[in-house]
Amino acid sequence: MVLSEYGYWGEELVGPLEKFDARGYRTTFMTPTGKRAHALPPSLDPDYIDAPLGRSVTTADMARRATELDESSRLDNPLSLMELIPERPYYSALNHLRELEDYNRRLEEALEGVLSSFDALVIVGGSGPIVDLANNERLHELIMAFIAADKPILGECYGVAPLAFARDLETRASLLWGKHVTGHPKEYDYKDGTGFLGVDFNMGPPPYPLEYILRDAVGPDGGFHGNVGKELSVIVDYPFVTARSTPDSTLSGELLIEVLENGLRRYGW
Repeated sequence: MVLSEYGYWGEELVGPLEKFDARGYRTTFMTPTGKRAHALPPSLDPDYIDAPLGRSVTTADMARRATELDESSRLDNPLSLMELIPERPYYSALNHLRELEDYNRRLEEALEGVLSSFDALVIVGGSGPIVDLANNERLHELIMAFIAADKPILGECYGVAPLAFARDLETRASLLWGKHVTGHPKEYDYKDGTGFLGVDFNMGPPPYPLEYILRDAVGPDGGFHGNVGKELSVIVDYPFVTARSTPDSTLSGELLIEVLENGLRRYGW
């Protein structure tokens, strides 16, 4: 499970994680630099009103469970993407070809180790992924490796964005091309108050409407499903499981289990 160092949404970790725990799955956490992740404070507050929906999206019970997890030692010492996956060299490097050969060798070795250890990848949502996951090339390499190995990936909320931006550098085509996905529709975006942990910065609305990114990424033969007005929105178009927002977290975990154990390949469209 990949977590942003700039804040994850509590329920979007708790929902699928509790389902994985109930099935006896072994779950490992990862962050971009190995720094411990923390929940965004509003996601632990049952009185916080989600402005686009006009209501709280966190029950008192979920706030308690998310707080207990966030304050526990379970999220300590995550894997580091920076240490695990090498950095692609600049094309302006003095010895670019040799550096690129070395990069590809080290990347293959690193990905072989990851793929032999894990059956699925989960990218947890919240506003944090906008900062350090969406355009994280190391995460993109990991995503592409899971897809090449025919292993499923769950993206929640803004954790869907890295799926759209993970692209083969030759074709530049999104891995989502031709796929059906869900994610934050325009109607769910904040007009003000998109905040992050560790920085004194309120950027107002998100820097990009995720819906527009996803609509472009899937192309004319795919589809974006916002399901505005419906309480839940989770789409399975194998190997992707995508969840729109906070209330979809538990269902997304359940469906990933169905993908892994029962061969589910399509759901929600």
